[in-house]
Amino acid sequence: MTALHGRHLAVSPDWLALYYRDPLELTHGEGRHVWDADGNRYLDFFGGILTTMTAHALPEVTKAVAEQAGRIIHSSTLYLNRPMVELAERVATLSGIPDARVFFTTSGTEANDTALLLATTYRRSNQILAMRNSYHGRSFSAVSVTGNRAWSPTSLSPLQTLYVHGGVRTRGPYAELSDHRFVKACVADLEDLLGHTRDAAALIAEPVQGVGGFTSPPDGLYAAFRQVLDRHGILWISDEVQTGWGRTGDHFWGWQAHAEHGPPDILTFAKGIGNGMSIGGVVARAEVMNCLDANSISTFGGSPVTMAAGLANLSYLLEHDLPGNARRVGGLLIERLRAVVAGSACVREVRGRGLMIGIELVKPGTDEANPETAAAVLEAARERGLLLGKGGGHSTSVLRIAPPLSLTVAEAEEGAAILGEALRAAE
Repeated sequence: MTALHGRHLAVSPDWLALYYRDPLELTHGEGRHVWDADGNRYLDFFGGILTTMTAHALPEVTKAVAEQAGRIIHSSTLYLNRPMVELAERVATLSGIPDARVFFTTSGTEANDTALLLATTYRRSNQILAMRNSYHGRSFSAVSVTGNRAWSPTSLSPLQTLYVHGGVRTRGPYAELSDHRFVKACVADLEDLLGHTRDAAALIAEPVQGVGGFTSPPDGLYAAFRQVLDRHGILWISDEVQTGWGRTGDHFWGWQAHAEHGPPDILTFAKGIGNGMSIGGVVARAEVMNCLDANSISTFGGSPVTMAAGLANLSYLLEHDLPGNARRVGGLLIERLRAVVAGSACVREVRGRGLMIGIELVKPGTDEANPETAAAVLEAARERGLLLGKGGGHSTSVLRIAPPLSLTVAEAEEGAAILGEALRAAE
């Protein structure tokens, strides 16, 4: 154990998890690579949990942060803030939500918490629909709508949460159905559920479940849900904390794979927009956003420094068509990964879209989750210079791959080869 690891354990909660038997101290990064305190170099396939969206130490972002910090670091939302207004204007336009209003927070958890506040106030109901296997953050209210037992430490909540089928395509009672019949069955389940409840405030859903292991329904499921929700006046909250900004390649937002009936009523975002700076936020049409009848501010949401970072990062993303790169390089990467794991008795499925890819591991000859092998692959990949993430349903048996969106073809090939070696070593 390093001295820093011992100090960490002495002052941190037991539940504050660290990766690896010998946890890493990352000291600096550049592009798609990071270095640890011992000088070891790693290809980063997890990007600080999908947060380093463009590149480590991107000059455009670091320059914007330094210049803004040299002028003023903080003022709060009690004063006009030019970078905040400029980023809000761009996000409102990109969101696709008509007459959009934007509220900035410091994290995805806080963004989802705000979305739940808006929905329950607007609808005068504390009942929320959420997806099984979902994850929406660490706050008291966000935990209460999280459908993944491994990340939900309490059943106490100010909300009444009801869980809906559909977020996981290849497990559960409808897994064997065709896509069309799967959607039809999930819609019937939603209709039946609403027939046994009072008026719900909203459905909150990740278009691709992040912590849940990068699972997703067939395209169009949430559009079909939307038809039902609209009949009941129930809002749709699209949690884009992990799927936003073009990571899925095919679309700028995850909801656009389900766009038949237009954008969501509320959209939440965070992670990638700040490229490591603490930015989250909520977008909603004015009628919903303005429903609060009490004073509210944000002390740190919309900080001039984080907003400058977000503006520079978003500009770089769009100018260099990184969503397009996620589609092209991500498509290549998922095919390479399927090739290198072919024949492995431990791999149940390689899934995902764009640069958001999951490899689900099971115990050989079964459909049972295999967190032990997932942990071993993580260690073996690290030894070979590759950093991965983990996730999954009731256990962390899914390898999560989400590198910066500027990943090159050569780096995708290198990472896939290392992962294949790591899997064979772990097996």
